[in-house]
Amino acid sequence: MKQIKILFILFLGLGIFTSCEKDSFNLDLTQNPNYLREEQADLDVLLNKVQVDFAYLVESMGHRSGELVRIFHMSGRNYESAYTPAQMDYIWRKSYADMFTDMKLINQIAGEKGNTHHIAMTEIMKAYTLISLVDYFGDIPYSETILGAENTNPKLDNGQDVYNAAIDLLDDAIAKLTDPNYNDTFDPELDLYYNKDWDKWVKAANTIKMKALLNTRLVDATAMDKFQAIVDDGNYITSSSDDFQFQWQKSDADPDARHPRYADNYTSTGGDEYMSNSLMDYMSGRNNDAYFNPDHFDPRILFYFYRQRGDTPGKDAAPDAELLECSLQTPPPHYAGFTFCGVANGWWGRDHGNDLGIPPDGFDRTLAGVYPAGGTLDDISFKKQKKGYGFGGEGITPIMLSSWVKFMIAESKMINQDFNGAKTDLDTAMEESWQKVYNFKPRTDRFEVIFSLYLPDINDYWAYFKSQIMSDWDNAATDDEKWEIFAEQFFVALYGNGNDAYNFYRRTGFPKNIGNGVHIMQPNLEPNPGGFIRSFWYPSSLVNRNANVSQKPGVTQQVFWDTNPSSPGFPVAN
Repeated sequence: MKQIKILFILFLGLGIFTSCEKDSFNLDLTQNPNYLREEQADLDVLLNKVQVDFAYLVESMGHRSGELVRIFHMSGRNYESAYTPAQMDYIWRKSYADMFTDMKLINQIAGEKGNTHHIAMTEIMKAYTLISLVDYFGDIPYSETILGAENTNPKLDNGQDVYNAAIDLLDDAIAKLTDPNYNDTFDPELDLYYNKDWDKWVKAANTIKMKALLNTRLVDATAMDKFQAIVDDGNYITSSSDDFQFQWQKSDADPDARHPRYADNYTSTGGDEYMSNSLMDYMSGRNNDAYFNPDHFDPRILFYFYRQRGDTPGKDAAPDAELLECSLQTPPPHYAGFTFCGVANGWWGRDHGNDLGIPPDGFDRTLAGVYPAGGTLDDISFKKQKKGYGFGGEGITPIMLSSWVKFMIAESKMINQDFNGAKTDLDTAMEESWQKVYNFKPRTDRFEVIFSLYLPDINDYWAYFKSQIMSDWDNAATDDEKWEIFAEQFFVALYGNGNDAYNFYRRTGFPKNIGNGVHIMQPNLEPNPGGFIRSFWYPSSLVNRNANVSQKPGVTQQVFWDTNPSSPGFPVAN
């Protein structure tokens, strides 16, 4: 309870820090009047602010990258123009102007006082951020940043060098948390991630290294040996109790402490965001049975999404041009074999690339569910939802989960053609994902009763679904079909943060929509959307204010570890 109260006060206090924030961006921020100077700074207040900023940053980046791989809905029929440089400014500002500037000040103050745990926390968050920025943009400023007037035009550093620097930060953080030569004078007042369990911070640091090594395996012949060394040591995120995540709160005070996706979905006028038809179609098994014949029906769908009605225009209800314009349209030829416009039984979202206007469907469209946004559990009641309903936004932003790590380890085995070992890890990863989702919030009485009418327990649905996936694996005609099954299940488990799915897609090219059954990678509505985004545009605030940085020639420019064929042509499920 004390932590919740402190967090509530912290969110209120962040209004002071952010109320003067402008769209302009300058790397000379150490003396910015909107930010604390060293003589004014309180170490714990600064660290608390960094922790919250980090959560917002991960949430923002994870959502945008998830749009590209159909975990979330992307509005944009041409990849070149789907996102503008200006849309990247928030990520840049939150990283450099906010977090990195505050981290520098924290390290100065904490270094003088001997508060090594403060420094270790910032190093781990900074390392994750640097790796993510390289994954997003490629080469980025690093070595010459946050120098104030000494250098207001920092050069771009090679992405490989930034990765190496991030790993050095992780190693230094691990040393500060484990080496007895480091004697911390005072622990942080508040740790919003692990409640000052430093062993878990070490596990998080090692797991972030695993993530980086898996990405670099295409350019570093030693990467997988280093990856396996961490696995063999066992000091990484191995169970849900180790999960690296941020816990949001129910408060809607200014600023809002609720999960950002809850705030976008549960408003006085209904939903303000569309869910991915592609993901809902895959998870429902394209099931037209209102009572969920469990053939490839993934029950996590009831936790991920909340339906405000039980039918969908043009599917199992009459077309409605006002509420769902596409319900009167014919699917484009390249959509053969994929859902179009919606999914039966009320899973009402949008197709990949749908950029139509917004109709009055706020109380009809599917909303973000209980996991991870803290919304409403789908108990087949189809009640209209608004602000405050469900769990009030008390959700999480997942950063690194134990189930994801199991998928990473399985991938390392598949690379070495150990498909039997990978299948075992896949089974474990799926089970951990289910347990995380199923136990996330209490089930309602109605939810339990509804399923007791058809099966003794929803866990029976899950067990049957998982057995079907394992059977599909055994019956796969080729290794590529096993990769397909693996990729699709990895993407489902990554719901809530699409960063690792985006990396996986560029790293492996899967899913490719091969093999039997329903597939997750619905094509863009535009038949020729251009080359897939291999890296995002540089933010306009960087390009316009830094004489040493020019905008990229296009979004098909590949990051340093992506040595696969160029786009268009790769990935094939574009």
